[in-house]
Amino acid sequence: MNPTRAVNSRPKGAQAFDETIWEDSQALGSQLQVLRERLFPPEAKKELRSFSTAETAKLIGVTESYIRNLATDEAGPIPEKAHTGRRRYTLEQVHALRQHLTKGKTSYVPWRKDGEHLQVIAVTNFKGGSGKTTTATHLAQYLALHGHRVLAVDLDPQASMSALFGYQPEFDVADNQTLYGAIRYDEERRPLAEIVRKTYFAGLDLVPGNLELHEFEHDTPRILSSGEHDDDGLFFMRVAKALHSVADDYDVVVIDCPPQLGFLTMSALCAASAVLITVHPQMLDVASMNQFLAMTSQLLAVVRDNGGNLDYDWMRYLVTRHEPNDGPQNQIVAFLRNLFGERVLTPMMVKSTAISDAGLSKQTVYEAPRESMHRQTYDRALESMDAVNGDIEKLILQAWGRAAK
Repeated sequence: MNPTRAVNSRPKGAQAFDETIWEDSQALGSQLQVLRERLFPPEAKKELRSFSTAETAKLIGVTESYIRNLATDEAGPIPEKAHTGRRRYTLEQVHALRQHLTKGKTSYVPWRKDGEHLQVIAVTNFKGGSGKTTTATHLAQYLALHGHRVLAVDLDPQASMSALFGYQPEFDVADNQTLYGAIRYDEERRPLAEIVRKTYFAGLDLVPGNLELHEFEHDTPRILSSGEHDDDGLFFMRVAKALHSVADDYDVVVIDCPPQLGFLTMSALCAASAVLITVHPQMLDVASMNQFLAMTSQLLAVVRDNGGNLDYDWMRYLVTRHEPNDGPQNQIVAFLRNLFGERVLTPMMVKSTAISDAGLSKQTVYEAPRESMHRQTYDRALESMDAVNGDIEKLILQAWGRAAK
């Protein structure tokens, strides 16, 4: 080996690593676009499936026979008929049924009332692979399915949540079309209402993400060192102010935070009214979470001393990717419950092939039809998701001072 060889030299004619990975990125992005067009032809736009009478009744909270009787009511929404002759409802029609049934009652439309504050739930973890995006996306969809007006915010530059909603970040999300556009420090800042996108999920809007979000991580240190600030305040106030500008349109905001503790995550935590921390029950993940909690505490203490809001309605740990027959995992779960008590949600998100199978076509368990996979596997995954999200909905209702369903 030649000791005088430059550290950064490479074999003659070899391509630089940055050039190689750029070409790989372009090739992969192009093929993902082709795949998406195959999955969702011809406009490459996702659509939500319709729901059976039994599913509709369960979503609204009435009996199946009641829904069947309503199908003959000319004043109510008229369901479509499948090729089997059975009635099916779109999510728009499910919401219309809620409005139709709410005559003299409010129990079927769960929108927040005057005096009930916007619920902003930050879903976070320091370590990737904990099921954070899966959790945030399913939570947002569950709440929309049950009648809440929901805004999902993809704050992760990797934009996996956006991909699940049918947006390929490098093709479908242009400059200034992420939350960065509403929290940036220069004259190109724009109202969040102009960035919000409707989705194929009635009652669920999206603020998409892409690599542009990294700009906030680069801009903020420069602004802090210069002492400059504008009407939107210091970095930790900006996400909260942006969300406040659209608060009248929503009941709940679900933020998918980046898997690292940067300015974006801290800003989300300061905007939040509740925090959900995902935990994969493996010792390395729990050790990583320990570091995340310690670092978060130290950094947010500084933010709090400078006026940041850290008053939460609730904070919970959610065990994800749980394998019930795994002894070591169950020991870690017991350890966490003994240590943190009720702050660990009782239901756990199970590790399921139904979730991964649905993800192959950029779907969630709530979107995938039951007949598309093994029914027992599907039912187990759906039961797990509903249990987790049902408990979170109870926490939301309690924060509003309402009795849980």
